[in-house]
Amino acid sequence: AQAARILTISAANGEMSADDKAYLAQLVASRTGLPQAEAQKRVDEVLARAEDAKNKAKAAADKARKASATAALVGALSLVIGAFIAAVAAALGGRQRDEDEAGYLRSDSRTVTT
Repeated sequence: AQAARILTISAANGEMSADDKAYLAQLVASRTGLPQAEAQKRVDEVLARAEDAKNKAKAAADKARKASATAALVGALSLVIGAFIAAVAAALGGRQRDEDEAGYLRSDSRTVTT
């Protein structure tokens, strides 16, 4: 429990003090029967793996951040393009409607002559 607490606090702080490393090595040596040097090596390996995992997690988070920013930019650009196309289509449709209406009015005035 104490080793887990030390590892958790060290992970939160981003580094482990030399005293904590020595204590963990002593704890590993006493519980496993390994020589102090071998226990220190194991503690260093665990800390190196933890640091590597932390760096990989940061890299993955950065990659996800960049991907989401790119997706948001593409989405916003798509919305702008869609709005432009809708405005042009509305203008063309309105013009065509006005021309058709004018054509109907002209054709009605020719046939209504009495």
